Amino acid sequence: MAEHFERNSRTYALVTVLSRVTGLARDATLSRVLGAGAVMDTFFFAFIIPNLFRRLFGEGALSAAFLRVYAQLDTSDRDTARRLATLTIGLLAAGLGALTIAGELLLYWLSARAGHDQLVVRLMMIMLPYMPMICLVAILGAMLQVHGRFGPSAGAPIVLNLFIIGATIGVAPMLGVRDAGVHVTVVAASVTVAGAAQLAWMTWALGARRWHMAGWRRAVEPLRTVVGQAVPMILGLGVLQLNVLLDGVLASYPTLVGPTIFGVEYPLHEGAMAAVSFAARLYQFPLAVVGLAVATAIFPALARLADDERSFSEVLQRGLRLVIFIGLPASAGLMLVGPLLVRVILEGGRFGAADVDRVAFVLYGYAAGVWAYSTIHVITRGFYAMGDTRTPVTVAVAIVALNLVLNCALIWTPLREAGLAWSTAVCAVIQFAVLLGLARRRLPATSLGPVLSFGAKALALTGVMAVAVAVVLRLMPGGTWLEALLALVVGTGTGVLVVGLGKRAMNH
Repeated sequence: MAEHFERNSRTYALVTVLSRVTGLARDATLSRVLGAGAVMDTFFFAFIIPNLFRRLFGEGALSAAFLRVYAQLDTSDRDTARRLATLTIGLLAAGLGALTIAGELLLYWLSARAGHDQLVVRLMMIMLPYMPMICLVAILGAMLQVHGRFGPSAGAPIVLNLFIIGATIGVAPMLGVRDAGVHVTVVAASVTVAGAAQLAWMTWALGARRWHMAGWRRAVEPLRTVVGQAVPMILGLGVLQLNVLLDGVLASYPTLVGPTIFGVEYPLHEGAMAAVSFAARLYQFPLAVVGLAVATAIFPALARLADDERSFSEVLQRGLRLVIFIGLPASAGLMLVGPLLVRVILEGGRFGAADVDRVAFVLYGYAAGVWAYSTIHVITRGFYAMGDTRTPVTVAVAIVALNLVLNCALIWTPLREAGLAWSTAVCAVIQFAVLLGLARRRLPATSLGPVLSFGAKALALTGVMAVAVAVVLRLMPGGTWLEALLALVVGTGTGVLVVGLGKRAMNH
């Protein structure tokens, strides 16, 4: 079973790499065409809403609770599992559809009350229908993962990325758009169209054999189990996602409201939201390839082994060792090559050298916590697999309060918007430590001592890798874009080589 999840991790990671490469191409397109100013601030803020619901209902509470029950039923009673899937999808579509309509009416009222066309409201109205579609995509992806198919869910973001790229450099110029506000509106419309395409693709990938509506009453009790596990976590995650929204408000305030707050100059300036968002996209590349890939692949395995304490413990330990071994070097490496990465991916057109420095400064903070974010995803899946949805959410809610305090304090320091990133990283390290301590006491037969011992070795290897990469980068020129690209490739290659050699040495 452990080898099975590791093979699924590799599959998910490989497809995720392709997905993230297209994501980098998307960000490279947006940065060069639309820059890192007020327009992109508005776009990223408007996109927060569908993303919040995706994390809450799609990839968060409901998906975790549904996957556990569905995986167990698929083993013992496949017909009931199909009825549960059909009933869950139907009710989710109806509920989120009604919520979308209510949201559209509220946004229309706000627009009418303002008396003029506000770009942020317009973009929210256009992208809000993406919210129910991407939540359904996430549930369909969970079903596919139970059936051993990880490629479609990992590849779904590729569709979104390609649609955004096409709208940015294809559709908008073809329509003769010159105004940045109109241009970003076209891009927003492509997001909703992409959601419909993603939903159609995932439905096709799952196939008709996974649905069963006759005798749906047999699925009511399993659905109650799903809801009973999901509701407490949704309430807790609601607080967590509120914090994400508040982060967006803090970063977007100068664009959405103005340069002062209560008569005092606000510490952030236009473009802060864009800088934070672009930096977040870059650190999410290694996070998705490492933490999310392993956590996604390990979850069905853990759910099936919930009653086998020894096997459960073995799989969880292997998952943690894997993300620590890759996550620590990824954090150090991203901090070292971060400025080169920002320059190579984003610089050009409306995105200048000052924007590079600004995004790179934010990226340092996010990069420092990549290893912690990765381990949190895996440990949390361990709690979920055992049916304990309260513990990780309770910890997350407490961390949210700390994160909010740090955010509000650090933006007034010289860190400015980078304070949001450093707050996220610090809180992630604390969250990891708390979850690890709770896991040692609450998860059955889970002795995590070997994980800590392995982590010390991985940390030593990371130090060796960091020195090697730093020396190589000092020797590399970086004046032109091509020289920066060469330095990035050589520096990254050096890090991978040192870690690979270190792994062989540790195995021997």
